[in-house]
Amino acid sequence: MSKYKWLMVLLSLCVCLLAAACTSTKTSPEASAQYLTIQDDVNRTVVLTKKPERIVALSTSFLEPLGAVKANIVGRVSSKTGVPEFAEPIEEVGAFYQVNIEKVIALQPDLVIAFKGVNDKFVPILESNHIPVIVLQMKTYEDVKAKIKLFASITGEVQKGDDLIKSMDDSVEAIKAKMPSEHKKVAILHSTAQNVTVELDGSIAGSIAKSLGFMNVAATGQPLEKDPDATPYSLETLVEQDPDIIFVTSMGKMDEIKKSMSANVENNPAWSSLRAVKNKQLYFLPQNLFLLNPGVDYPNAVETMAKLVYPEVFKDAK
Repeated sequence: MSKYKWLMVLLSLCVCLLAAACTSTKTSPEASAQYLTIQDDVNRTVVLTKKPERIVALSTSFLEPLGAVKANIVGRVSSKTGVPEFAEPIEEVGAFYQVNIEKVIALQPDLVIAFKGVNDKFVPILESNHIPVIVLQMKTYEDVKAKIKLFASITGEVQKGDDLIKSMDDSVEAIKAKMPSEHKKVAILHSTAQNVTVELDGSIAGSIAKSLGFMNVAATGQPLEKDPDATPYSLETLVEQDPDIIFVTSMGKMDEIKKSMSANVENNPAWSSLRAVKNKQLYFLPQNLFLLNPGVDYPNAVETMAKLVYPEVFKDAK
């Protein structure tokens, strides 16, 4: 082959290599622009371009799972319950139902985690300020595990998330293994200063009761429009159902709610006729575990409910 032909071959090879290099350079920025793509619980697709370093959590339920996978939280909602010790110094951005969105924006977060059904209205405002926001629901145990996995992916601590889920699963299964095989009927009342409702299986207490093998007498009740995890309360219906156990969750001052319910039990013959009342199986569930989702403390919530009903079985529990 002549020198001229060799020169042409080499020149063609150089052109090909240069073209390949240029193509690689063009696609690289696109690949690096996506750190993580998330499908949130209101079917929004959110693309994070980098690992979030300034996270604002609009529910205390998110704090423990985020902390467990080393998330850097710069803002949180205020609450009298459910705030872990490590999160107490974190800047507050208002209460759960009264978030100050200006404070949130002022913190310059690179990710806001909102609670489904409560903070959805802030999504357009945050998006207009170029702040990524995901809307999540966290009620059941499966919700908790799914969110731990998600948060671990966000922080890059996937192994920590997997280890935590395994530890929680082991604890919950150990509790369930101790449960007697009988299937007691339960009613779960939710009491506030304004009214009383009955919780369905999708609520925090309802899902835990179901996992322990209890039968919720209101499982087939018609959900409330404003609260799909609850159904209207009727004393007449409760008397007909006559549950073995009554659990009470509450929002407000626990002492006042207990006093009010005790007065009803003492002064209302219908209440005192209930099997659960006669057998002293009416239990008030702690707000720190059953008002808001207990997060990584879910096994403790499961054990608390089990121990109230079967103290002799769980006498060695904390």
